[in-house]
Amino acid sequence: MKVTKVEALEKIANRIRMDIITEIYYGKSGHPGGSLSIADILAVLYFNEMNINSKMPEDASRDRLVLSKGHASAAIYAALAEKEYIGKDELLTFRNINSNLQGHPDMNKVKGIDMTTGSLGQGLSVANGMALSSKMDSMGYRVYCILGDGELDEGQVWEAAMTSAKYNLDNLCAIVDCNGLQLTGKTEDIRGMNSEDIEQKFRSFGFNTITINGNDVFSILNAFGVAHMAKGKPSVIIAKTIKGKGISFMENEVSWHGKTLNDEEYKLAIEELLLKEKQIEKEMEGEV
Repeated sequence: MKVTKVEALEKIANRIRMDIITEIYYGKSGHPGGSLSIADILAVLYFNEMNINSKMPEDASRDRLVLSKGHASAAIYAALAEKEYIGKDELLTFRNINSNLQGHPDMNKVKGIDMTTGSLGQGLSVANGMALSSKMDSMGYRVYCILGDGELDEGQVWEAAMTSAKYNLDNLCAIVDCNGLQLTGKTEDIRGMNSEDIEQKFRSFGFNTITINGNDVFSILNAFGVAHMAKGKPSVIIAKTIKGKGISFMENEVSWHGKTLNDEEYKLAIEELLLKEKQIEKEMEGEV
């Protein structure tokens, strides 16, 4: 059943953020910044947009998701736990040497993972193959691919983009997590390309481009609706997000690209997210 209420999806996104923080705290490593920035996108994908069923994770007709920025694995595991593909208790094993929930997602170990990722730049190529297969076999499923804006440094992304347009993959929707930061600083300073340049570049490669606030559930819902209407060309959603979104001391801080939390930081983060959940619940009660 699809979740259609904005506030309900916001609550799910907040829960995903709590799961992310808990995974990284117990795992003692991970990438919180870029995981938190895509929580709202994942909430909409898993609970509204994608045609999926946790009881049939290998259904041939299901929609596919490729997390090209595989280092944000904590985010996709959190979404899978909220969707009941995996148990919440398993999240506590994140990055343990014997755990299925490794630092990069493995399709052979985790139900609901459609592609093993980690080497940046490769996800869109795989998504192309899936989308083309859907068309050739008349399966009708859609394919989604989440990339990081720093990942666009990889030339393979643009080779794949040419292929997406060549085969008119209108059942493909790429999503760029445009949080403006990568490992060592601002993407604009490192690559010399801002979010407006990203939109123009994808458009020149033949994509239907949609630029939104990627941390606003209503905007994300609308963007996927626009992508569905595009015929004869692939779509890309340029999602302007905040790295570390939801945790005040992490937001827009490049230092939180890849590190864990100490006891005090974990406590503060969970307290902030619990307060946010109460605010959302009050908004939901006001609608009744």
